[in-house]
Amino acid sequence: MQAVILAAGRGTRMKELTESAPKALLEVAGRPLLAYTLDALPDTADEVIVVVGYLGGMIHDRFGPEYYGKKILYAEQGEQHGTAGALWSAKDVLKDRFLVINGDDIYARGDLERAAKAEAWAMLVAQTPSLKEGGKIITDKKERITEIVEGTHGGGAGLAGAGVYLLDTRIFSCPLVPKAPHSLEFGLPQTALAAADALKIPLEAVPATSWIQISAPEDLKKAEEILNGSH
Repeated sequence: MQAVILAAGRGTRMKELTESAPKALLEVAGRPLLAYTLDALPDTADEVIVVVGYLGGMIHDRFGPEYYGKKILYAEQGEQHGTAGALWSAKDVLKDRFLVINGDDIYARGDLERAAKAEAWAMLVAQTPSLKEGGKIITDKKERITEIVEGTHGGGAGLAGAGVYLLDTRIFSCPLVPKAPHSLEFGLPQTALAAADALKIPLEAVPATSWIQISAPEDLKKAEEILNGSH
């Protein structure tokens, strides 16, 4: 199986930390975020495509063509913006089923393994006690995703998309979908859901047991505390 890791972004909310390095190379406990993503991949993922953009040469220099037996290819994000645009940058090298993972958050290996074993398409979701903004995931009684509501929310509990997907190459027969109306970014959650609806493919919600989001500089210290068991 192939795995696509999205690592093209600068991460503007990380401020000066990403002036000289891409976000995926920022370190937690002495290791770059991208290393945590690579370590969490299932054994069945034997080929990795890293989508790079901002200072992408630094990622290539750091990880090279192989990581503990997993072959690494690099794809440069083109003009298409957003997470769906990033995936489309890798479409020419993708075959059959593949995982897609955000390269700047930290995931549990078991969660990625369960996502990889889904029968159809899947998206990792996390129960959030206070969902204020972003994509709110709506599911039916069969735990299939039926709707993604972007924007600001009331702050109550809800499901958030965690940035991991199991898809296959049929998605590339469908159009890219903006993250929100009038947005210049194409969102992968929105594109995947629209494609699943059009192709009559179930989009399963896979609950995350652990998801450490890295959105701001202070999240790096929080992540280290969580990984050290002191949080």
